Amino acid sequence: MSLAGVVEAAVIAVPDDRWLERPLAVLVVKAGARVTPEAVRTHLESHGFARWQLPDRIELVDEIPKTAVGKLDKKVLRARFNE
Repeated sequence: MSLAGVVEAAVIAVPDDRWLERPLAVLVVKAGARVTPEAVRTHLESHGFARWQLPDRIELVDEIPKTAVGKLDKKVLRARFNE
């Protein structure tokens, strides 16, 4: 979430034919901001992530679902994006 223009972010595992699962980043972007998948990958690499750790997919959403206590609800995200 330290990338300029990103308000919230979550990463979940999604099924992958080759590796069994891969990371998918789900981002909420500030109104009017332009955040590209390339900018996200470059940002993550510059913060020490290895290329194999970078998400293959990046999804932009209006909001990330929360639990009753305000935590990110990754179960809802997995249900939405696991294909």
